[in-house]
Amino acid sequence: MKLFLIFCFSVLFPYLVWPQSEGLSTAYGAKSQGMGGVKLFHPDSWTLFNSIGNLDRVSSSQVAVGIDQRFGIKELSTYALSHVFHQTKGSLGYGISRYGGELFNQHLLSLGGATTKGILSFGAKAEWMQTRIEGFGTGNAFLLSLGGVAELGPKFFLGSQISNLTQARISKNSSISLPTSILLGLKYLASPEVEIHSEVEKELSTPPLFKAGVQYKLGEWLLLRTGMQSNPARINFGLGIRKSSFGADYAYGQTSALGRSHHMSLYLEF
Repeated sequence: MKLFLIFCFSVLFPYLVWPQSEGLSTAYGAKSQGMGGVKLFHPDSWTLFNSIGNLDRVSSSQVAVGIDQRFGIKELSTYALSHVFHQTKGSLGYGISRYGGELFNQHLLSLGGATTKGILSFGAKAEWMQTRIEGFGTGNAFLLSLGGVAELGPKFFLGSQISNLTQARISKNSSISLPTSILLGLKYLASPEVEIHSEVEKELSTPPLFKAGVQYKLGEWLLLRTGMQSNPARINFGLGIRKSSFGADYAYGQTSALGRSHHMSLYLEF
């Protein structure tokens, strides 16, 4: 049995690492997922994972929990929690996520902070990732990321982020590197009800990933979303409910080659 596991991981390991290499570059929270995975400009608790430069644009302290279930496979699910503390001179946040099943799983612990000076918000975060593979052991990695968001006018925002500046490997005894990526994006407020987001993300060893999403505010408490991305091509839909200090989001994603994904998240403001 152990030889069989070794064979499977030797063949499939690059593909098993990819989803949570997404874990460093994936979009957390059903709001982002419902808009095709865009993540630079959402001022909510998930921005700790998604866009550390946007953290200080969260208007209040928040806590959020979420689950991503990919392609109906339990072993490809992600569970996450994020908590942001908003202060006058800046904001701090911490979060934790778990991806995988019994044979292969990864835990990510994030701690970051951000502040705002004029039109520019910028931040930094440190992350610790633990990877466990049945029959192979456990590896640990330490990562650093930087990001920023600039308000170019009342309707335009420009953002960027560099993830894994340290080019950390999956463990000190491994030659497999965790992804280092650069993310650039633009947000346009077409009206008080309509937001349009576009982003391009480039990892060092993979082709660029293009993403675009739209959010439409329908009334005081209902939000409708859609988005798409390339490589692999997929289209997403979502909706959100906002009521006082409570919010709930759901997203549905379809990838032609792999199937359906469901994403749900909840948050509470303080």
